[in-house]
Amino acid sequence: MKLNRGGSGEHGHHHHHEALKFSNFFFMPERPRDYLVLFTRVSVLTCLIFSVSLVLRITFLSSSSASDYSSSYGLRFSAVPQKALALPPTRSLGPINISHVQFCIAGAAETWLDRSRYTSLWWRNTTRGFVWLDKPVKLPKNNSDNRFSIPVRVSDSGWTRFRFSSSRAAVRIARTIWDSYQLNLPDVRWFVMGDDDTIFFTDNLVKVLAKYDHEQMWYIGGNSESVEQDVMHAYDMAFGGGGFAISRPLAARLANAMDGCLQRYFYFYGSDQRIAACVSEIGVPFTEERGFHQLDIRGDPFGFLAAHPLTPLVSLHHLVFLDSIFPNKNPIESLQTLTKPYNLDPHRILQQVNCHDRKRQWSISISWGYSIQIYSYFLSAKELEKPLQTFKTWRSLRNGPFTFNTRPLKPDPCQRPVTYFMDGAEDVRDSGTKTWYSVGDKNYGYCGKREHSRVTRVKRILVTSMKMAPEYWNKAPRRQCCEVMDGGGRRKEKAMLIRIRKCRSSETI
Repeated sequence: MKLNRGGSGEHGHHHHHEALKFSNFFFMPERPRDYLVLFTRVSVLTCLIFSVSLVLRITFLSSSSASDYSSSYGLRFSAVPQKALALPPTRSLGPINISHVQFCIAGAAETWLDRSRYTSLWWRNTTRGFVWLDKPVKLPKNNSDNRFSIPVRVSDSGWTRFRFSSSRAAVRIARTIWDSYQLNLPDVRWFVMGDDDTIFFTDNLVKVLAKYDHEQMWYIGGNSESVEQDVMHAYDMAFGGGGFAISRPLAARLANAMDGCLQRYFYFYGSDQRIAACVSEIGVPFTEERGFHQLDIRGDPFGFLAAHPLTPLVSLHHLVFLDSIFPNKNPIESLQTLTKPYNLDPHRILQQVNCHDRKRQWSISISWGYSIQIYSYFLSAKELEKPLQTFKTWRSLRNGPFTFNTRPLKPDPCQRPVTYFMDGAEDVRDSGTKTWYSVGDKNYGYCGKREHSRVTRVKRILVTSMKMAPEYWNKAPRRQCCEVMDGGGRRKEKAMLIRIRKCRSSETI
């Protein structure tokens, strides 16, 4: 009985102890100083309750005001799913190489068998990516032809639901960035877009991309050479035929936003315009690299290729619509010829070097691996750097304007250059190369002047050089120099030897 009066075992004692603790917090004061302790404890609890109430009220007001704001101004806010924005780790460390690039090549089943001749010129076993077609295509079974070993896929059929104003194919091609990203291939740092008639110089592409942090959002390429094309479409846009590169973080955002962009920008003509508009919405600017060439020109590309800007050659496009770059050869044979010196010294291909033969008062311009021009009079280095205008604009077939300066092809045959084209290349010891150039007829007309006829006697030119180290493009660019090694005696009139070398510190051209 006594136990029952005092509580029921351990549980009774526990509840009694808790009651004592709670009552002790608000004990009735018996002495004056105890009133101060009571006041302090009540104040702490009051502040705690007020703070919690304030936080809850601010949260409620914020959500209410955002809703009122969107209702008042017709805006709709939607939370972006975190899963959509989550970037898979690149899982890739160290310097970039070609295995870190995934190509997204736009093609069509109707033309792929023919256009594959261009893609096969640069696609290797180490190349990653796919050619995206609109429908399946039956390929011949020919194990000896590497054209038919290039991986081909059919675009996801989802693209057919989007409306368009002029080009339905542009919708599908723009969405290949979505197709490519969904594959989630490992160790991809860059997605490179291009057409099936675009020629990529992959060593130089890797060299250019190495300048940029692939963990950041980058949109890199080149615009059109014809001003009329840039005005019609955009200056701050990478033209798709010349190819452009998108870093993986940007590709993730693009893949997430692409369908909405296709709906909003249905009125654009090209796939590249749609992608550029979507990139702009993400807030990423266009970064221009002058080695990507859309080649929005018509006619003879000789003048343009013979005066390449001082930057690595990354791509060439539209060659199927231009005159062959080498005389007496078709476009494919011409590109095969250009590939020979490229494979020997990829970072030097098409690099322009200018010099003068002071004894004979000649001006010489070399586009390494491609062509040589010799003028029977002096031209300044600034003039030689300007492309000789042997071409017209892409759309209107006019003489310009272009996005670079040109110099006219003089009507007087005596003021036109004698032209030579590369017809041989080989390695030499100590990391050097030799390239041969033979006189090529450009139908520039006959000049009977003695000075000009002395040039035409030269039928063959040998050019020697050391291979250009990849580090060359990591430094401030400086054009190299060249010098004529023979004195032009009678026995050497039909041949010339030229050496390309680094310019001396105080040397000028």
